[in-house]
Amino acid sequence: MATLRDRAPTDRTLKDRTAIAGIGQTEFAKRLDEPEKTLACRAIVAALDDAGLDPSEVDAFASYTMEETDEVEVAKAIGAGDVTFFSRAGYGGGGSCATLAHLAAAIATGQASVGVAWRARKRGSGPRPWRAAAAQLPTPAQWTRPYGLLRPADEIGMLARRYMHQYGSTRDHLFNVALACRNRANRNPAAVMYDRPLTREMYMTSRWISEPLCLFDNCLETDGALACVVVSAERARDLRQKPVYLHSVAQGLPAQHHGMVNYWTDDPLTGPSWAAARQLWKQADFGPEDVDVAQIYDAFTPLVPLTLEGYGFCGRGDGGAFTEGGALESGGRLPLNTGGGGLSEGYVHGFNLITEGVKQLRGTSTSQVPGASTCLVTAGECVPTSAVLLRS
Repeated sequence: MATLRDRAPTDRTLKDRTAIAGIGQTEFAKRLDEPEKTLACRAIVAALDDAGLDPSEVDAFASYTMEETDEVEVAKAIGAGDVTFFSRAGYGGGGSCATLAHLAAAIATGQASVGVAWRARKRGSGPRPWRAAAAQLPTPAQWTRPYGLLRPADEIGMLARRYMHQYGSTRDHLFNVALACRNRANRNPAAVMYDRPLTREMYMTSRWISEPLCLFDNCLETDGALACVVVSAERARDLRQKPVYLHSVAQGLPAQHHGMVNYWTDDPLTGPSWAAARQLWKQADFGPEDVDVAQIYDAFTPLVPLTLEGYGFCGRGDGGAFTEGGALESGGRLPLNTGGGGLSEGYVHGFNLITEGVKQLRGTSTSQVPGASTCLVTAGECVPTSAVLLRS
């Protein structure tokens, strides 16, 4: 019998060993009346139906530490069988792709066979997480909240100002990001901003949220839920939908990281994406130049140029310039957030970027990139993050 030492190195990676076999979602809206548990179960059942699997076959769950509904309640409600693996990924939007990584590892190592990842959230109609700032002072926050950095927008606003000062990036570059996402949402009937075009004048004259971030630099406040089903590559080929393979997965937490503001590092603009990218590309058979379409976490527009740099699509400090000339639009150098992203489709901690990546590689997106066979999906930059390379 071969030992672990005898096996080829590729046998110890997760490359293409699992696939997303089903996706599901609820509608997105400013307010949905159903509780988060109901939304979660609706999305999960829809994803299982998309894959052609019965809920009783589910034996693994992965979600976010911020998820209000736990796997015990979900398993009972959908009628899952015995569950042999469950996990949660932390750091809000940084955990989206990590849920897939956890399921892929469990399935590839025989801990489970049918995994469900999900996120349900009532951010549009629910309370804001910073509403009780005085009562929420973990050690890192003691260096920010007493000085007025109460919201993520305040923290990212400060990083954005440094980026603009250091590298000459402008509000026009941030507008390019917002416009690309809005243009894609205008073609997506499921998007909150489906019928609401954005112009440069609207952007430049909108109210400040946390200068230099205006209204359109910030993600939506959305109620909704999404889910996807992960199985082995072999099983996926026998199911209802075209498999979308998890080619490479990674998480990233750089040395001396300090949340959004990244105070303690030598360079605050070198965020977690740089750490995740090194691991992601090391295990992949292709590089940034081979990515057909990207779904980049966009809770705030400045995260996109920072992420583009971290994952190697452009040089250091060139993320703003990369957005010029329609580079992020359909037909551009790197079509981006083709469902509208968190800025214009719906903000559910980035999970809609995963499902949109699947749609692109199935060929069913409302802003389909012709012949797309590779897609990068990233989680939140500026917090401990994760990423996945999908391929058809």
